[in-house]
Amino acid sequence: MALHHSFGIDIGTSTVKIYDHSSEQIQKERNMIAIRDAESVYAIGNDAYELFGKTPENIEVYTPMSNGRISDVSMMEAVLHTLLERTQSRIGYGPALYFSVPTDMSEIEKRAYHTIASRGMLRRSRIFMVERAIADAAAFEIPITNPKGTMLINFGAQSTCLSVIADGRILISNVIPIGGQNLNDAIVAAVRRKNHFMISGKTAKRLKLSLTDLSGSKLEARKVAGIDTRNGLPRSGVVTTFTVTSAVRSEMEKITDEILLFLQRIPPQVRTVILNEGIYLCGGSTKITGLPKYLNDRLECAVRISGNYDLHTVCGIKKIISDASMKTYLL
Repeated sequence: MALHHSFGIDIGTSTVKIYDHSSEQIQKERNMIAIRDAESVYAIGNDAYELFGKTPENIEVYTPMSNGRISDVSMMEAVLHTLLERTQSRIGYGPALYFSVPTDMSEIEKRAYHTIASRGMLRRSRIFMVERAIADAAAFEIPITNPKGTMLINFGAQSTCLSVIADGRILISNVIPIGGQNLNDAIVAAVRRKNHFMISGKTAKRLKLSLTDLSGSKLEARKVAGIDTRNGLPRSGVVTTFTVTSAVRSEMEKITDEILLFLQRIPPQVRTVILNEGIYLCGGSTKITGLPKYLNDRLECAVRISGNYDLHTVCGIKKIISDASMKTYLL
């Protein structure tokens, strides 16, 4: 039996994606933890997510991440160790852990990754890091050493990361504090305002992916359960494509405005190449119907969306683990 195992890990605000090199499998679970009586762990991962929004007062469910960065080291450590134990392979002795990390991390943030992966069964682990934009480029099979420049957008749960790669490095980057959860919140607010009906964030996410159509061709509706805001009683209600799409469009307009400003910061010669070749987009909310055409029209350039969606970054880490020539991009 092999003593050393490798795992690629993409820790997002809403989910943790783990690539198990031994089994060639990718596991995805919610990045959530449930704490009982403010002191003991009650549930982790998908189990904790199932409790979200319906827990008793003595149980708190939350994510130990904020805007793609670790906000609670001890809780993130508990989540990581538990989810690694749930992979198909044994952790083994001295596993190699490859993390995707934000660009321009501080030393404190870098130490946080070492802290969550250096105790207990991981105390002898070997820790490697790769900037998320580099992993995204690898998954798109973009030549990272291309001197002309490539722009990537990672649409996360709480933020949207914009990056330009040229000559094997990240030339410029920016984080927009708007992500998939903001779209969900906008849908919740719109349904409450128009229908006098309160739905959960989980329901809003389902409506976002099933009803939103930024191309304007879809005319549908869904019957969902919620709470009547006028009397506080449970009831069902019908939500239309128009209501959901309008809410999503308002947030997407904010994102596209920031992208246009970002494009103006890019050196002119690189910007010209990007606009000619197109922008690469990944993330869970890129499943929204009509998003490529919407961005194409607003940005006036081609938009290339990854078919891996929210698994895109961990697929890039997988490529880096498997390709020795790409080890030079590890931090």
